[in-house]
Amino acid sequence: MFGKRGNEGSGKVGGAIAPPPPAPAAAPAASSPSILVEPSRESARQQVTPPPMQTPQRKRPARTDEYYDTKAQVFSALIDTIDLSQLSKLDGESAREEIRDIVNDIITIKNFAMSISEQEELLEDICNDVLGYGPLEPLLARDDIADIMVNGAGQTFIEVGGKTIESEIRFRDNAQLLSICQRIVSQVGRRVDESSPICDARLPDGSRVNVIVPPLSIDGPALTIRKFKKDKLTLDQLVRFGAITPEGATVLQIIGRVRCNVVISGGTGSGKTTLLNCLTNYIDRDERVITCEDTAELQLQQPHVVRLETRPPNIEGEGEITMRDLVKNCLRMRPERIIVGEVRGPEVFDLLQAMNTGHDGSMGTIHANTPRECLSRIESMIAMGGFTLPAKTVREIISSSVDVVIQAARLRDGSRRITQITEVIGMEGDVIITQDLMRYEIDGEDANGRLIGRHMSTGVGKPHFWDRARYFNEEKRLAAALDAMEAKTKE
Repeated sequence: MFGKRGNEGSGKVGGAIAPPPPAPAAAPAASSPSILVEPSRESARQQVTPPPMQTPQRKRPARTDEYYDTKAQVFSALIDTIDLSQLSKLDGESAREEIRDIVNDIITIKNFAMSISEQEELLEDICNDVLGYGPLEPLLARDDIADIMVNGAGQTFIEVGGKTIESEIRFRDNAQLLSICQRIVSQVGRRVDESSPICDARLPDGSRVNVIVPPLSIDGPALTIRKFKKDKLTLDQLVRFGAITPEGATVLQIIGRVRCNVVISGGTGSGKTTLLNCLTNYIDRDERVITCEDTAELQLQQPHVVRLETRPPNIEGEGEITMRDLVKNCLRMRPERIIVGEVRGPEVFDLLQAMNTGHDGSMGTIHANTPRECLSRIESMIAMGGFTLPAKTVREIISSSVDVVIQAARLRDGSRRITQITEVIGMEGDVIITQDLMRYEIDGEDANGRLIGRHMSTGVGKPHFWDRARYFNEEKRLAAALDAMEAKTKE
């Protein structure tokens, strides 16, 4: 149906298969079995959405050179046979079936000696190469994987259950890996090559992607994917996972509801973005929310949300839109809340100004190991932006803008916990004064190496945002949660 010359009687499919012509300089080499031979075919193929695949249940054996040679021959014959402009009109499942039929015919005509399992594996690989992201597809289909880390063609690690393990997934060579990286970043209008060797992007499902390629990456392209969970986590689920107590979750709900200005602090992979998503669930649905991110990954459910994303410079080094540009611009867009996915630099000053000038309930995340360190980092970022303000003035701005710092941590056993809920209550001399409402204390570990700990109340009577809670008619719920937390601590 879709063959250029039909599946049978084609000299190219039935006889010796010549290698496809070299691709243009901007396109990857066509000899790699996962790479299209023409840019037009590439764009046609990208229009086909790959269907979800089942998680492989067996460990794949190491691929041999013979396997890749066979795959290269079959792939070349497939490209010569199939009409990708017609294939792009099919849905993912139909396109996959069409490719499988043609590949089966090619294998029969070429008389390759393969077992049924080897043939199924080859069919799966080629379908993934044509319709998806090649060897990455089985990993992307698994919802239990948090991160995928590819260190060159021969080494892939995954994070499952908080632990990093090596996967059996391999790429044929660095050229195939680079081709997949280029395909990923091109879908969001970005590029990665020798002249622009670092790139942040995202997959269609929202997964966050970072690519760094030679000459900066010595051993081949390095690809890191932070997986996007299909099911959005909620505070109730975090309670079930042990990340926070029910009483602590109630306090967090009230903090999000009563428009406290919140900074979520934590290390890499500690769950900052997940927690930020959870808190946004308690924003009133009639509020106008504007998000600013480097790569869009927040999953706000409110109907009135404007999502903004930074832009890197073009090949001439022009046209860059920074996070600070976004934060400054969104102040002109009549926001009621501003949410910054990750604060990294001088844009923190604009965010603090927004928090202090009528945009209560704004939120952001920052990399820091403790709430006190978080406040120090904010002060350092303001200094890095070239603002020549006295240190006391900067601290006064911080203390009057930030209401609550929520500390998230990834512990050494791989578990994630909310370790502190800390209020910023003002200044005393030149020092910012804070108080903890709750903290997580580790008691030891069990026989399996899992850490044992509990969330403790610090015995604070009325928190500093009590008046806000009373304004939103939440003071009774807040008092009950704090009393229950303190009672559990005394047990």
